[in-house]
Amino acid sequence: MAHAIWSGAINFGLVTIPVKLQTAIRSNDLKFNFLHKPDEGRINNVRRCSIDGEEVAYGDLVRGYEYEKGQYVIINDEDFDRVNPEATQSVDIVQFVDLTEIDPMYFDKPYYLEPEKRGRHAYALLREALKDAGKVGIAKVVIRSREHLAALKPNGDALVLELMHFADEIVAVSTLDLPAAEKPAANEMKVAKMLIDTMTEAFDPEAFKDTYREQMLAMIDARAAGKELPKGETKAPVRDNVVNLMDVLQKSLEASKRRGDAPPKARTTRGAAHAPSSQAEDDDAETDAEAPKKKRRKSSAA
Repeated sequence: MAHAIWSGAINFGLVTIPVKLQTAIRSNDLKFNFLHKPDEGRINNVRRCSIDGEEVAYGDLVRGYEYEKGQYVIINDEDFDRVNPEATQSVDIVQFVDLTEIDPMYFDKPYYLEPEKRGRHAYALLREALKDAGKVGIAKVVIRSREHLAALKPNGDALVLELMHFADEIVAVSTLDLPAAEKPAANEMKVAKMLIDTMTEAFDPEAFKDTYREQMLAMIDARAAGKELPKGETKAPVRDNVVNLMDVLQKSLEASKRRGDAPPKARTTRGAAHAPSSQAEDDDAETDAEAPKKKRRKSSAA
């Protein structure tokens, strides 16, 4: 059984439902380290002052916020403690809203809420009441010393707590250069809808595979066994000179129909072409100044 992030309660009105906060998603990202090419030694980060070039001991480090170029406000541990929210380990519902009122852009990261034994009846009651009403709870919750806005949503047999972005974190769509609303030509709309219809099917998440990760792991396993995989051929996308939208739609429709006649096969998704070197920087760039802070948070969260 997974280890709970914390044990606490859902609070709304005078109702308290004891629950455990559980992870709902896991990262399958591959991690790479920087190594010294001649001997494959792991590369370590060295704290070095940008002014005098000297190596800096951990005890001589302070944290600063750059409010102007080269100008910093120094923040110490007492300052952080002063603004850290109280670790209440509770989901405090402040209101209920229709799910349809929330722009999906606001949703960020989901967690499961698992009821404690003595809270199972109240948990089930809240879950079914939210389903019947078509509502979600808007709540405040503290996770790892940071207060979050969150939505409490029924999802099958579970209540899911989904962390949300604050309004000032969402980039306004008005900042984009988008085409104005216009009535499309009837024939273009007809073909576009036909294309959508031919590509419409029930969504099956198991049908999609992360081929980047699978191919990278296969290569790693082969290298570890002293083998080499044959080099794959990169196929350039086929492009023609069609510039008429109607012709493009018609060609897409014909291609989709041909695919529909072929036997079904599992779909694959290629991971973004993230370079191993950038992932290695993420893995290795953590400074010793940050590490103790992360460790403290993990221990308090457990």
